[in-house]
Amino acid sequence: MPIRVNRALVLAFALALILGVLAAPSRSLAQDAEFAELVTALATGDFAEKTAAIAALTATGDPRVQPMLEAMADRRLYLREEDGLVAIGEDHAEGLRLIDVLTGEEAGIVGSRDVDRIRANNRMRGIIRSALGTMTLMNPDPTVRLEAAETVFRSQDEGALEALEQALAAETDDAVRATMEKARAAILLGSEDAGLRLEAVEALSGFTDPDIRSMLAALVVQDQDGAFAETDETVRAAATEALDAIEQRLALWRTAGHIYQGISLGSVLLLAAIGLAITFGVMGVINMAHGEMVMLGAYTTFVVQQLFRDYMPGLFDFSLFVAIPAAFLVAGAAGVAIERGIIRFLYGRPLETLLATWGLSLILQQLVRTVFGPTNREVGAPSWMQGAIETTAGITLTYNRLYIILFCLIVFAGLIMVLRRTPLGLQMRAVTQNRQMAKAMGIRTGRVDALTFGLGSGIAGMAGVALSQIDNVSPNLGQSYIIDSFLVVVFGGVGNLWGTLAGAFSLGIANKLLEPYAGAVLGKILVLVAIILFIQKRPRGLFALKGRAVEA
Repeated sequence: MPIRVNRALVLAFALALILGVLAAPSRSLAQDAEFAELVTALATGDFAEKTAAIAALTATGDPRVQPMLEAMADRRLYLREEDGLVAIGEDHAEGLRLIDVLTGEEAGIVGSRDVDRIRANNRMRGIIRSALGTMTLMNPDPTVRLEAAETVFRSQDEGALEALEQALAAETDDAVRATMEKARAAILLGSEDAGLRLEAVEALSGFTDPDIRSMLAALVVQDQDGAFAETDETVRAAATEALDAIEQRLALWRTAGHIYQGISLGSVLLLAAIGLAITFGVMGVINMAHGEMVMLGAYTTFVVQQLFRDYMPGLFDFSLFVAIPAAFLVAGAAGVAIERGIIRFLYGRPLETLLATWGLSLILQQLVRTVFGPTNREVGAPSWMQGAIETTAGITLTYNRLYIILFCLIVFAGLIMVLRRTPLGLQMRAVTQNRQMAKAMGIRTGRVDALTFGLGSGIAGMAGVALSQIDNVSPNLGQSYIIDSFLVVVFGGVGNLWGTLAGAFSLGIANKLLEPYAGAVLGKILVLVAIILFIQKRPRGLFALKGRAVEA
């Protein structure tokens, strides 16, 4: 079937296409001419003309505007005297290499005397920063839009309000939208209209931000004559109410931050005390050299990292995965040697054991000073442990602390599995509950003692790996944690791992909750007094071991 073509329709379409093609260049030329005039005004005009040119250039949305304004703010925008060319200057061996802002093409290399720098004072740089923030509010990348909204919030530029409202109307990302609403409210807070200021206060009351608290607090401040910064009573009352709500939320966030720090401290105490809980519970040995096992683990980490730096620098991020088993083996071997060489001759004599291990701790400290020197040693953090999570309330959660908490829980779970699922764990529990009966059943208690001491010391060595990421690696490292470790073990229940876990986190959280009110030293004293009073009521701690030998 033949297809009929409407010639009139085809001719009309062709005519429209030709007119559109002819009209497009004229519009483009007109826009380019207008853009060039604005660039010229930016270079040669006075402060008012430059400010107007920045606003007009920003409104065009042209991609050439952003690098031009950035260059102007960085003192890299120049005017060539011979032809009035506005260009971005880049350092070159022979002078300045010019990049035409209109075409983006290289415009030659000139000397510093051939061009004039287009200057911008501090106030104009603030306007430029605000303009750059406004330009990126409609960027397709939500991260860029979020940064732009933060920039507008900090500058509180009224000229960005219109662009901000347009971007807010089209915004779909919740986080970006919330930041834009915060920025809009911050701008409206400086409005002359009391209704708009009230709207801004109500909008800002929903945020928990120290900067917003400062902005609202400025409204209710009185001067020497008793006059308020905010003249409208309704707005002032709303600001006071909003401040109270923000303070309550900030107090909750601060408490949450203290609890997080307490959990972090508790994880460190658990790592340091868990090995002590094993040796103290199984053998009843007061090992004052336990802190030096932690120190040996930290120095093992230093040695491993030095080897990685010297021979495998590209694999430095994996150094901790080698340091952890290495520290376990080094500290564990040292523990077995201590038990076989000293401890086994002093069983049943706790005072002599305490004195012997205390003297041994001094020997180990001096040995490390002789080998590594008395100064602190640098232990680096791998890239995946660097950085932090920052909340809007100003709470910072560092990655290294988060990884230490996770590592602590993994070590604890692994130790529980060893005690419950392995023959060594079964023999250790038997010796803990009744040493004489275990020996009568054929268990080699001497071998169990050596392996138990080695296991506890090895875990202390792994604690040294973790502590090397948050504390100075020095010969005195272990001394900072030995007393707290004994407190954790006694408070939780001698030889009970779950009690050690509960005791470590309880003491850590209690310390951090008391520090803001009582100070670090007085807080520790209060915790110590509380533990003494608790032990008077429960001498065996939170979770007492059960068994005939224990009960006897």
